[in-house]
Amino acid sequence: LSVLHKGEQWGGVGLSRGRERQRREGKEKLLENGIPGTGGGDSERQEMRRSSIYSTIDMVPKLDFYAGSLSPRHVRPSLETLRSIPDVLETEGTEPPAGQKAPVRFGWVVGVMVRCMLNIWGVILFLRLSWITSEAGILLTCVIILLSVVITSVTALSVSAIATNGRVNSGGAYFMISRTLGPEMGGPIGVVFSFANALACALNTVGFAEVIRDLLQEFGLGMVDAENDVRIIGVITVSFLLLISLAGMEWEAKAQILFFVILLISFANYFVGTLIPPDEEKRSKGIFGYRGEIFSDNLMSKYTNGNDFFAVFAIFFPSAIGILSGVNISGDLKDPATAIPKGTLGAIFLTTLSYLGICVTIGGSRHASGNVTDVLLGNSTDGCKGVACQLGWNFTDCMDAVGADGCQYGLAHSPKVLGQVSGFNYLITAGVFAASLSSALGFLVSAPKVFQCLCRDNIYPYIGFFAKGYGKNDEPLRAYLLCYVIAIAFILIAQLNIIAALISNFFLCSYALINFSCFHASITNSPGWRPSFHYYSKWTALVGAMISVGLMFAFSWRVAVATVCIILFLFAYVAYNKPQVNWGTSLQAGRYNIALSYSVALSRVEDHVKNFRPQCLVLTGPPNQRPALVDFVGAFTKHISLMICGDVLMGQSRVATETDGMVKWLNKRKVRSFYTPFDSDSLRGGTRQLMQAAGLGKLKPNTLVLGFKTGWREASEESLVDYVNTIYDTFDSNHCVILLRMMDGLDVSDHFGYEGEKHTHTHTHTHTHTPPAQHSPLSWSRAPGDATGERMSSQQVRTAFQNNQGKKTIDVYWISDDGGLTLLVPYLLTRRKNWGQSKVRVFILGDEQNMEEGRQEMISLLKRFRLDFHDVIVMTDSERTPQPKNLKRFEDIVAPYRLNEEQQDGASESELKTLCPLKISDKEMEALRTKSNTKVRLNEIIRRNSEHAALVLVSLPVPQTDCPMSLYMAWLEALTSGLHCPVVLIRGNQQNVLTFYCQ
Repeated sequence: LSVLHKGEQWGGVGLSRGRERQRREGKEKLLENGIPGTGGGDSERQEMRRSSIYSTIDMVPKLDFYAGSLSPRHVRPSLETLRSIPDVLETEGTEPPAGQKAPVRFGWVVGVMVRCMLNIWGVILFLRLSWITSEAGILLTCVIILLSVVITSVTALSVSAIATNGRVNSGGAYFMISRTLGPEMGGPIGVVFSFANALACALNTVGFAEVIRDLLQEFGLGMVDAENDVRIIGVITVSFLLLISLAGMEWEAKAQILFFVILLISFANYFVGTLIPPDEEKRSKGIFGYRGEIFSDNLMSKYTNGNDFFAVFAIFFPSAIGILSGVNISGDLKDPATAIPKGTLGAIFLTTLSYLGICVTIGGSRHASGNVTDVLLGNSTDGCKGVACQLGWNFTDCMDAVGADGCQYGLAHSPKVLGQVSGFNYLITAGVFAASLSSALGFLVSAPKVFQCLCRDNIYPYIGFFAKGYGKNDEPLRAYLLCYVIAIAFILIAQLNIIAALISNFFLCSYALINFSCFHASITNSPGWRPSFHYYSKWTALVGAMISVGLMFAFSWRVAVATVCIILFLFAYVAYNKPQVNWGTSLQAGRYNIALSYSVALSRVEDHVKNFRPQCLVLTGPPNQRPALVDFVGAFTKHISLMICGDVLMGQSRVATETDGMVKWLNKRKVRSFYTPFDSDSLRGGTRQLMQAAGLGKLKPNTLVLGFKTGWREASEESLVDYVNTIYDTFDSNHCVILLRMMDGLDVSDHFGYEGEKHTHTHTHTHTHTPPAQHSPLSWSRAPGDATGERMSSQQVRTAFQNNQGKKTIDVYWISDDGGLTLLVPYLLTRRKNWGQSKVRVFILGDEQNMEEGRQEMISLLKRFRLDFHDVIVMTDSERTPQPKNLKRFEDIVAPYRLNEEQQDGASESELKTLCPLKISDKEMEALRTKSNTKVRLNEIIRRNSEHAALVLVSLPVPQTDCPMSLYMAWLEALTSGLHCPVVLIRGNQQNVLTFYCQ
């Protein structure tokens, strides 16, 4: 805890003289020794470390306390500290060295707006917009531009909302989607988005290479051929851009500013050129200025070569992918929450004006031959085709020709129309250079930044190598090289239109998920969703996501299907591995809302026997110490009903970290259960309160499950009374009871040497003795590299309930009709894979005269219950006298609890019960002897019939109020002794849980 005290009075409240003297002495001592990073007497630092007037260690509110892991040195004192630790004066940790250079950070203009504008003004604007206008016409091209603006504007609003809902680190779109929708959706989009940025780098590099190739061909300086020249120039160009990127963000930013200035000059040159009246040479190339005839001719679409609206749209859309350029370097911005909304929306507005302006003005061009001799002589237009005839030019010959003899100029044939219209052609060439290189450089920087963030989250294997950063700006040099290799691979395609179509789908997928992230975060109504940017709507975000998905399939359904398959594959991998991250996503908030809504709705539903589920409170203590009990209950409650592991603590509290460890242990074991520790003075009191308070609405326990107290004869009287009264209270509260006995015990803490922890809990839980490990059926192993004494929450012990039981039997001794729980539990067990082949045998009481009748009656009942139990065995010898040796064993069990004559003299029965609650009088023993013999005899039958069973379930006897506790425990001991398989004593609450009626 870092505290620095100040001596002034706050709010007119003065500190005591003793406190002031303590503070002054502490401060003087700190100043003598020197406070690292404070400069000795930095008043601003002291102001940030002010303590509250309540206590010198109780701090006033400050920003650093809410930064979480971003500022680990600043930690608010805990309640435990405030309550138990006296006021102590300590100094803060050392600050970063004063001489260390701060990383470069950008504002909203240079960092976001200029960067976005440069990436939006890419090669599509200079090399493909004229062709798009000739294909779609001026009107539909404007529609394409405006539709792209709608998608990008809605996405920008969603991005702004997410970016202003908290601090945005580096990682751009991946960071925002993963922290909003979780790693399952963030991981796939991080891979796809990084790949798409690398492709965008290749796209703009190929555009630049095409222009250089055309210039070289004009001067007769071609190298190999048209396609290979593009490849050679592209590889050289992207290598040069890589060197700029490796030089650091400062050099990259300076290069972008230079490109931005060149682009502004080229735009001014273009628009001035449209106002200059065209000379004869320009007219021969189809440029006639602002003439209504030409604009009317170019107004509507004229698709060629099988193109349509969406094919043209797909080629244009990569010009709209630059809106995330500022977001992608969010870690290098001074204030991302302010810079991203202002810069992104400003860039969209300005670039939209430029695109619309160029689309409209470029519509003054048409097909032409470039031959100045094609001018019409006189007023005759016979045989002349096209609107150029009205302007005195005849381009009929080139319009009728095909291939090299066809028209070489005009919107549809020449990518250099912008330069031909402008005032000075080579300034447009410089603009193409600036646009393509700036965009390529921007994407070459964005892709590694996003990928580095993805690698650091460890969502996917084998990519951690690329997470390392270098220098003050944490530059991802390794990721730069990976992006460089990917870009070269696609540069070698050397086809601009093919690369553009691929990029469109990847970015539309990213836009769809960004908009859906904003929508989902809004509808969950999470208190943590508080964006400071309010100019967005969850419904516009949803519409934006739907439009993006629709356009993916409209552009190219094959590429869209491939993209979706890649996303689903990456999603499935993350969902299966479940990375251990907690980002407070909207999916978590959504799950809470759904759970709350259904819980409230469930509370209005009346109970019905057809919907009965055994909702179990399991007294496990620490679950990792009794894994067999956890596995047994989990086997018949998983995906079916409620399971709560209750841990009654006596004289201590379990800290949050230990509770989290228990929950992680349950999750790692794939047990669907809650863990609830509870402080109480006794097991009985804690269980009673848990049964009443645990759960929510209709999701409350109706069944208590606990382990059989194997060492009950050696236990203290207080502990045994507490245990038996817990069972009695459960019966009295009309709940079901299940006891599990493992012949080798339930508690495995001895395996790991946790004597201290075991000692703490043995008197609060169902203690069981564990024999030496070589005789235990529990198999366990310690993971390689685990330190000795590692907490048991990391250990996974294999129990019998996790093994495949094959064709062994589950024997059910349905002695008493409890409503059907005794049959329901084994039925639920057989629905599990490990128990699916096991055959259930039902044993019932009967007599020899009516044995077959009773058997058929039970088979008929089971058939009506639809339990698929066909093996019914009638026990006709249950009333026989037990064997003498077994009776002798039972007598030896109860002998220590018998009252002798000396103890009975001079005391009434009620007084004896008060003084010795476990003692059994002769009168009680004789009155209950028949019942005792019945239990011994039943055990003989069970041992004879179920020697090789996988599991035995026996109806749990319900004791009458006058039954001594020790005698009842002796009955349970007699029923379950001598068996090598797990034994379950089970009793319903005498209400039907099975029915054969439909209503």
